[in-house]
Amino acid sequence: MRTQKLPVRSRVPALHINKILVPSDFSASSQQALRYTLALARQCGAELVLMHVLEPAPTRLNGVGTPTRQNGAGNSVSEPEELSRAIKSLRACAALAKREGVAAKSIVRNGLATHEIVEAAKELDVDLVVIGTHGHTGWKHFCIGSTAERVVRAAPCAVLVVREKEHEFV
Repeated sequence: MRTQKLPVRSRVPALHINKILVPSDFSASSQQALRYTLALARQCGAELVLMHVLEPAPTRLNGVGTPTRQNGAGNSVSEPEELSRAIKSLRACAALAKREGVAAKSIVRNGLATHEIVEAAKELDVDLVVIGTHGHTGWKHFCIGSTAERVVRAAPCAVLVVREKEHEFV
């Protein structure tokens, strides 16, 4: 039996990444994803879209009739306070990008994170989504679920998932 040689390509096709969506919950894994994205964006000349999603949470009224919710520390925060913190954090991320020579804009959306990330990727016609993951496994993963995993399954473009405590490329 004779084997057939496959033609060897003389050039590898260029990778065109013009716009990268970076959803963030401002966790350590999200910050790691941003570091990867900044390095990639510099090399490709890509623009960043920094995104945070305010997810619905069980709310209750405080003493003055303003809706409140629990933050990660178990303290009550109002929705306007949460929005203000998200905007401030996104501005800090955009300022970091600017210092690194990368163009960036930021958006805040309300809804379920997975859905809003996938819809933003479609609407903004991004080439890549870079998202951090906490890397939970087993029972914790089953209970919490993985936004990153659901984005990978539903996104209209490539998705780079960055783990917080893995091999560093940058």
